[in-house]
Amino acid sequence: MGVDFELTAEQKKLKYQTREFAREVLRPAAEMADAQPDPQEAFRAMKPVYEQAAAMGMHTMFLPKEYGGGGATNVNFLIAIEELCAIDPGFPTILLVNGLALMPLLWFGTDQQREKWIGRATADTRGDFLAGWAVSERGGTANFDHPSPRAGIQLTADHDRSRGQYVLNGEKHWPCNSGGWDLRGADVNLCIVRTDRAQGGKTGLSAILVERDTPGIEYEVIDKMAHRACQNVTMTFHGARVPEENLLAEGDGDLVINRNFTWSAPIASIAAVGVARGAYEFALKWSKTYTGGGSSPIINHQAVGNLLTEIAAKIEAGRYFCWKAAHYMDKFGDQGHALGGMNKTFCGDLMQSVVFDCMRVVGVNALDRKFPMDKFYREAAVFSLYDAGNLAMQRRRAWGVMADRSFSPDTFVDSEPLEFTKSMEGYGVITEIG
Repeated sequence: MGVDFELTAEQKKLKYQTREFAREVLRPAAEMADAQPDPQEAFRAMKPVYEQAAAMGMHTMFLPKEYGGGGATNVNFLIAIEELCAIDPGFPTILLVNGLALMPLLWFGTDQQREKWIGRATADTRGDFLAGWAVSERGGTANFDHPSPRAGIQLTADHDRSRGQYVLNGEKHWPCNSGGWDLRGADVNLCIVRTDRAQGGKTGLSAILVERDTPGIEYEVIDKMAHRACQNVTMTFHGARVPEENLLAEGDGDLVINRNFTWSAPIASIAAVGVARGAYEFALKWSKTYTGGGSSPIINHQAVGNLLTEIAAKIEAGRYFCWKAAHYMDKFGDQGHALGGMNKTFCGDLMQSVVFDCMRVVGVNALDRKFPMDKFYREAAVFSLYDAGNLAMQRRRAWGVMADRSFSPDTFVDSEPLEFTKSMEGYGVITEIG
């Protein structure tokens, strides 16, 4: 039979090993980080956890074995991510962003760039190496492919040919990992830049690798209500100079963004499923012991039983959608743009309803911070906002694919390939009014 949802023995081993790590190593550190008032200190508190994860190969498990990575499939990476996110979704975001910074080198980079940066990442077994993904700016990422050069990405990279460098001026807002453990920068930041000031998003963008300790860059940590185990910063560039050999995907920075958020979509989706599952597991356990002042546990009440049944069904549906999206990308090299966008929006929105329903099961005690529902509720707010957002960019990406004449409603059912092209970009971008 072509459709099979049964985990292999290797996948089950990965699942339960990661679950043990999440419960025994991640949980206590994440609880301390979440309570830490200083956001940079919260991030630094995760360094020992990151070191242990690196020793297990988690920080590069998604990279090919030929470069020293773990060679994990997208499906296997999802299995591990769900277990981590059921405990805390902030820490695995650090791992995800390593991928967002390094995976584009496989698709668009030169041999020298791959050997240098992917090799450096996979050689690290101590847990020092960090990579950052810098695309979002103060105006957001949603309209990055706007046809006007005055809209979208405004971090400029001007070519100084006489010195063989690009000069960067502007700002990135919300990049993760980018400040590094000590605010001297991640080992490498992959930044989306405007290399042609006269062109719009589909033709004027490129990617560039910015190394740690590059002069002319300031990092300011953002104080967040959730995902406090990971770091987000504002990067400000004042004439920062980067070697010209660090440029990649010249004129195709738009495709870097779209392919990256396609790769990350099922990962962010399974992260949402993990948070939903964590809330559900607590609510289910609570319902089996809490009586609410009655004579028996509340799970024996029809309203509670029906609600828990709906919650469990949503989690199952979300998980299998994630597996489907990841399997499609394993087969076709991360080309499931529409499927990934639909997966991300569906699971992010689904998870918020699940967490809220779990709070209804727990009742007013969900507001008591000695129980974990407060944290699940705050973490749930993140998923419709990050990783290209649910309101605009992710849906626009799916829309652009579905509007193309090559798309069929059977494309994903039949697992047929569908390449993403520049003609699929730009849907929903307002160019004029009136």
